[in-house]
Amino acid sequence: MRSLIRRTVSDAAPRDPAPSRMGYRYQRLMLTPGFRGTVRIGVPILLIVAIFGSWYSKPENRAALAMTIADAKQDFQHRPQFMIRTMNVTGADLSAMTDVASLLPTEFPVSSFDLDLEKIRAEIEALDPIKSASVRVGQAGALEVRLNPRVPVALWRDGATLRLIDAGGVQSGQIIARADRLDLPLIAGDGAEDNIEEALSLFAAAGPLIDRVRGLVRMGERRWDMVLDRDQRILLPGDNPVAALDRVIALNGAQDMLNRDVAAVDMRNTDRPTLRMNEEAADALRRVNTTIDDGADN
Repeated sequence: MRSLIRRTVSDAAPRDPAPSRMGYRYQRLMLTPGFRGTVRIGVPILLIVAIFGSWYSKPENRAALAMTIADAKQDFQHRPQFMIRTMNVTGADLSAMTDVASLLPTEFPVSSFDLDLEKIRAEIEALDPIKSASVRVGQAGALEVRLNPRVPVALWRDGATLRLIDAGGVQSGQIIARADRLDLPLIAGDGAEDNIEEALSLFAAAGPLIDRVRGLVRMGERRWDMVLDRDQRILLPGDNPVAALDRVIALNGAQDMLNRDVAAVDMRNTDRPTLRMNEEAADALRRVNTTIDDGADN
């Protein structure tokens, strides 16, 4: 019996330990990092994408997913730490703050995600009285609006409209009557607002005449006329008008000419100032000249 078993084992073909050709190629590929990563990561991802794509292809599933996302977004945006409960507007007068408040939300609380702070700031800065503004969500759920208003330095009579303008010539509001802002100098004429700096220099240089100055009128968009009371005018040149005004003030101090029957002082030719008499004085002078001429003829 033992000899029979030995013969059977010895007669069997020896087992080949080498892998098959396909097995060998697979083992070689698994030694490649890129292929190994594709098998371990890429294949599961592809399966997940395929399963999700099959599920997402159904309209009812897409609608349910969109609703779930919307609910989650709303729950997140309406957390207490994101809610605005009050607003604070500072930095301007009551009229300007009232105009600004009309651009802000009126119902609170409101989520900060529902507000476009940059758009609100741009709308506020578009208002005439506001030069710049800062809009942010502060502590304790407060919408803080800080205003930097335009400071009017003069009144510009634009036709029948009285406009407040700042040092940059930008309109900062309107008034109905001159008496509403007697503290501001008055300018008029086309292009007057574009030369506000020069106008302010002339007002500052008026010195002893400032109480008599009614305003400045821009003539031909190139020069100024200073209008005084008693319907008197000082016609200033386009170049260096402050120096011309200083000369008029010096002449008036020496000869008191503006307290006489003078309608205008023409300084457009600085080398030869010209005085223009008013109508009454001119008529009287003509009558005197006529009388003198008639006496000479007789």
